[in-house]
Amino acid sequence: MIEKALTSADVEFVTTLHGDEEVSFHVLLQPRGEQADRLLRAIDDIALGELDEAVREGSTPEGEEALSTGERALEVSLTALRSAGAAAEGRLLEDHPLDALRAVVDEVGADEVIVLTDPHYVEEFFHRDWASRARHKVGVPVLKLFSHSKA
Repeated sequence: MIEKALTSADVEFVTTLHGDEEVSFHVLLQPRGEQADRLLRAIDDIALGELDEAVREGSTPEGEEALSTGERALEVSLTALRSAGAAAEGRLLEDHPLDALRAVVDEVGADEVIVLTDPHYVEEFFHRDWASRARHKVGVPVLKLFSHSKA
C-alpha cells in the first residue's frame, strides 16, 4: 500500500527485501489528498522540518484531481517495479482502503503486506496510520517502511 509514486530508491529497496526469492507485488495506492485532512499533513510537514511543504498543503490535490494524480503515480510505480524485474499489478483505492487491502490479501494469498509512506507522526502516535490499522485487519505480517526520498 502506497500513497504516492515509488521512487527508484523505494523500488530497489522493496524488490531486494527477499534476496533472490521471486516475489510479485499487488500495489494499492491511496492518494494522499484523500487519506488525511490538511491539518494533520501540515503538522507532519512541520515535524519533519519541511515548512515550505506545510504552507503548500492547501494546494495538495483532492477529490477528482487527486484520483487523476493517483492514477499517474500508480502507473509510474508499476512500470518501475516491472522494469526492476518484478511482477506487478495494481489498483487505485477510493473508498474503504483497509477493506480493499484485506480483500486483495485474501484474493491473492499474500504472505505479507508492505505499507510504504512518508512519516505521519500524528497518526503513528495514535496508531491510526495505515500499517497500525492494517495489522488488525489483514491476518498476515505488515511491514511498515518509510519512503526513501521525495517523489
